Amino acid sequence: MNPPAVRRFPWTVGIGVLLLILALSLAFLLAKAQSRSPRQQALPILLPVADFSLTNQNGKAVSLADLRGKVWVADIIFTRCPGPCLRMTHQMKELQDALPKNSSTRLISLTTDSDYDTPEVLKTYAMKNGADASRWTFLTGDKKNVNHLAVDSLKLSAVEKKPEERVTPDDLWVHSTIFVVVDKHAQLRGVFQTGGDDVSWPEEKSKLLAAVKQLEREP
Repeated sequence: MNPPAVRRFPWTVGIGVLLLILALSLAFLLAKAQSRSPRQQALPILLPVADFSLTNQNGKAVSLADLRGKVWVADIIFTRCPGPCLRMTHQMKELQDALPKNSSTRLISLTTDSDYDTPEVLKTYAMKNGADASRWTFLTGDKKNVNHLAVDSLKLSAVEKKPEERVTPDDLWVHSTIFVVVDKHAQLRGVFQTGGDDVSWPEEKSKLLAAVKQLEREP
């Protein structure tokens, strides 16, 4: 008596079952990972930005009204700076290049050295550092007005050094080395580090760009 014939399944059926098992396993792992991932939290509203009137690198007046409805990232530098300003400007350029082409976000660099940093000087500095004038604005003006925006509203500190404290002739100011983010309604929403021994700029840049993207989605 011959043994019963072994029933064989087409190999395509076996492959299909295997793929189905793999797909279900992957879906389970993704769902599990997503359940462990924290949701992106809303950025806090720190304080409102007061109105201002300053002058850009093209000699045109700029006020808060010109930035209403737009997210913007700001810092404070001066063109003769022998310290961190050039690094910060390069980092701002990285942000400019990383923003999507259709982004309405603006970049704002204030100068502490408004007596020297005229619109013409700022324009040369901006061009030298690859600034896109349609997106990145350099602002100067009366020191009191600059401080009103930088210190009072954006919390960017700037202290002029006494002559006896200067290491070099251009060692003029001690100032913040942070980037701040303002939302469409002129409210300060975030502060990001640009340097330091315990700071990873690529990580901070990633967080900053995520914050900008989040604020762009807000009404």
